[in-house]
Amino acid sequence: MANINHKPSRYMLNLLHVLPPFADEANGIVNAIVEVSAGSINKYELITESGQLKLDRVGYSSLAYPFTYGAIPMTWDFDGDPLDVEIVNVTEPLVPGSLVELRIIGVMKFIDGGEVDDKIIAVLKDDRRSDHIKSVEDLGEYFIKETQYFWENIKALKKPGTGKVETFHGADEGIKVIKECAEKYDKEYAPKLLD
Repeated sequence: MANINHKPSRYMLNLLHVLPPFADEANGIVNAIVEVSAGSINKYELITESGQLKLDRVGYSSLAYPFTYGAIPMTWDFDGDPLDVEIVNVTEPLVPGSLVELRIIGVMKFIDGGEVDDKIIAVLKDDRRSDHIKSVEDLGEYFIKETQYFWENIKALKKPGTGKVETFHGADEGIKVIKECAEKYDKEYAPKLLD
């Protein structure tokens, strides 16, 4: 895992800019960095320029993340951040800042304040408890309802009505979104990087 194509360094690497999005593209496996563990009301976010984890905000309500949440490296979504990923069916909290390999099962199309802010949906690659989960539908109807409710209400006390879940799609669409965001990263963000 985490075969980084980089010489040993005295300095901490920013994994957002040295890890490829796909660990194994043929099998739909992506790299991700954990930002928020399920059950938290705190929203942590990786600082894109440096890679450190920052407390972005304390939740505006008691609504906690119903899944673990993270970012896919070397991607750039339309909201001006790395592409988000929901990590579902996690049995034990994952440490924020840790690197995980995930198997894509779908994508949720989402609009946040008028901007595209899609969410890849995935399970841990090596957790046998998730082997049976091949699609979002395998998570059940309640997962869809809970996820939609969460995203449409997480900011309701501060910015009501700004989040809108559009549709859920399968793994193929998720891979397509990741590739689009990787191309966007190469064109829009990578040229800004210092050597």
